[in-house]
This record gives sequence, C-alpha cells and structure tokens, in this order.
Amino acid sequence: MYTYQWYHWLSFFYIYCFFGWIFESTYVSLKTGHFVNRGFLRLPMLPLYGTGAVMMLWVSLPVRDNLVLVYISGVVAATVLEYVTGWSMERLFKMKYWDYSNQRFQINGYICLTSSIAWGFLTILLTEVIHQPIAQAVLSFPSSLELPLLAVVSGFFFTDTIQSTKEALALGKALEAMTRMKGELEEMQTQLALLKAQTAQRVEEIRGDARHRVAEWKNSAAGLRQETLLKAAELKEEAASLITQEAEELEELPAVVAERVQALLRRKQELLAARKKLSSHMSLYRKGILKGNPSASSKRFGEALKELRDMLNIK
Repeated sequence: MYTYQWYHWLSFFYIYCFFGWIFESTYVSLKTGHFVNRGFLRLPMLPLYGTGAVMMLWVSLPVRDNLVLVYISGVVAATVLEYVTGWSMERLFKMKYWDYSNQRFQINGYICLTSSIAWGFLTILLTEVIHQPIAQAVLSFPSSLELPLLAVVSGFFFTDTIQSTKEALALGKALEAMTRMKGELEEMQTQLALLKAQTAQRVEEIRGDARHRVAEWKNSAAGLRQETLLKAAELKEEAASLITQEAEELEELPAVVAERVQALLRRKQELLAARKKLSSHMSLYRKGILKGNPSASSKRFGEALKELRDMLNIK
C-alpha cells in the first residue's frame, strides 16, 4: 500500500467521505435555498467521495510525477466508479440517486462528460494540494489513538450503512408496490366505466326488444277480424306478460351490477388505503433518503416517487 498502513487508508476514506458531504451538502443547499443533509447515510459522510478519493490516490500515486497521467487516471477511475455505483444502486434500490440525463454527452444518466472532466481536475487538486497536509496529519497521529478512534467511527459507519441500506430497499419496494397498486386502480376505473356502459347497453337492448315485440303483437291484433277478438285478447295478455318480464329483468340487472360495482369499490378503497399507508408511514431514514437526494429519479416508479416528494413537500 505504498507508504501507508491499512488503517491510514481507512482514515483517508472517512476523512474524504466527510469532505465530500461538506461539498455536496453546501452545493445542494445553496442550489435549493435550504439546508440539505446530502447523501445516502444519516451520518455526515458520502461513501462515493471517500471511495473515489482513495481510488484516485491508488491509481495516481504510481504516476504522480506526470500530471497528464494523473489527470487521465483520475478521469478513468472516477468515471468507472460513478457508473458502476449508479447502475448498481438503481438496480438495487429502484432509484437513481443522481441523474445526468439532462446533460449533454451522458450515458444512461449515470455519467456525463462534464463530470468526468471535473473528476480529472479534482484528482490533480487532491494529489497536489489537498492530500499532502491530510496525509501529514494522519501519519503524525499516534496509532494508539487512531486505531480506537477508527473502531468507534467504523462502528457508527457500518451501523448507519446497514440501516440505510435496509430503508433504501424498503423505499424501493414501497415505490414498486405503489406503482403496481396505481396500475390496478386504473384498471378498476376502466372496469367500472366498461360495466356502466355494458349495463346501459343491456337495458336499452331489453327495452328495445320488448318494444319491438309489443309493437308486432299490436299490429297483429289490429289486423284480426271481429271473430278473432279472443285471439287478440290473448296477444294483449302476452304483451302484458312481456312487459312484466321486462320489468323483472330490469329489476334484477341493477342488483347484479350493484353487487359487482360494490366489490370493485371495496377493492378500490383497500388499494387507496394501502397506498396512503405506504406513503404516510415512512421512517425517518426513508424520509431522510428522499430529502437528502432531491435530484433522485426513477424511470419506472417516477409517479410514485413524485407522490412521496409532494407529501413531504420536497422541492
């Protein structure tokens, strides 16, 4: 590990996690006009920056005497890290925690040319300016104090990471469930509209058929001679019976329709209640993840994510 012990690298990781949090939180807070605890964790740390800084040091130290190679190594390493991290987090948590889709020369929203160029200059700044005093401070720190301090920080860090991961997974599942229930609600609305149209059509068919048959019997009865008045009376009785049958069928039809409508409405209320519960009963961790990542997006679950943001009034 060059001139550093493993615990020195761990110290660098935590330090740059903290510096990354300061940078991101300051930038996003100024951009949004209010304080934003940026990042995935509740601790003031951004692991992407800590990992990126350590990786930059690892790939650039062998060529640190050549700034061009330092720049190129920083661009390549940081860009690969950013893409892999963004891709993995979206597949795991159903969300993009950063999104460059509105930038020119971007790939799937995970990386963009502007960001990659900035990573290269940041690598030079890190190796030539920032890291030297930090390394001197860490190396001068007694290991008898550094190791216990690292143990404490690591305990908080891993506890927070495990909890945040669980909550992020739960948030992803909630977005997936809310989207699925919204689709079912839309399907139910379609079924209700279709049922209403079919019912109206069926009523009109019953009445139209009855009117047609009654009219035929009336015409038949009017054409009969005097000696067949008895037959005419029978036709009138059949017409009256048909009218009665029509009335009974029309009475039964609303009852059947009402039962189906009630079943659909009960299911609709259950789905609405379930969606409301998912959106309102969120832990502080889940709320913190949404508030700490105001630019997060989701291609598949964008509407559910927007609903949660609106509920929390996240701009």
